[in-house]
Amino acid sequence: MAAGQRLVAYERVSTARQGASGLGLEAQRKVIEDFAVSRGAEVLARFTEVESGRKADRPELLKALHLAKVTGATLVIAKLDRLSRNAAFLLALRDSGVRFVAVDMPEANDLTVGIMALVAQAEREAISRRTKEALAVAKARGVKLGNPNGAESLRRAKKGGAALRATVTANAAAFAADLAPVLADIRAAGHTSLRAIAAELTSRGIQSRRRGAWGVGNVRGLLTKV
Repeated sequence: MAAGQRLVAYERVSTARQGASGLGLEAQRKVIEDFAVSRGAEVLARFTEVESGRKADRPELLKALHLAKVTGATLVIAKLDRLSRNAAFLLALRDSGVRFVAVDMPEANDLTVGIMALVAQAEREAISRRTKEALAVAKARGVKLGNPNGAESLRRAKKGGAALRATVTANAAAFAADLAPVLADIRAAGHTSLRAIAAELTSRGIQSRRRGAWGVGNVRGLLTKV
């Protein structure tokens, strides 16, 4: 990349919560800023996508690609590997005709991205299939994932505290057992931190035991029971 080149930055965080907190976003911006300084390049604009990586609709990406095309700028992203399982992103990037550079993989080109898109699609389909199979096994065992109303039904029936605690404990243990194969698959894919596991559970459409959002706290609790 020649000195004085213009860049259009594209960043993505996977949830609205991360977007509000800046989690992951600051790191991406620093990587891009350092890259621009090292190349003597100017960042014309930044586009930030706040959404699940599973969604095909990427309005901020389209805006970034359009600006790069009409200005002749180069699209820059911090980490191509972070988005490498998103076939929609990779195909849009490949077919845009826009020059691009990934700071973590500067040698990437149209052929590289095309191959990654095929792998991404196959990987997503495999993950979806394994998740459905794991949940189908749980359903066949007659267990309802989460069963958040078990304790509440005991309260309504005015059962004693011991029965209530026993039911809550049993529900939590059953929920953990049902998700054990899903957690094993997530860890095998390299998602080992509490935050990464929470993000992956969310991206797979799996609800927490109380039908709420996944976070570090409830993932930690889940892992103690697996």
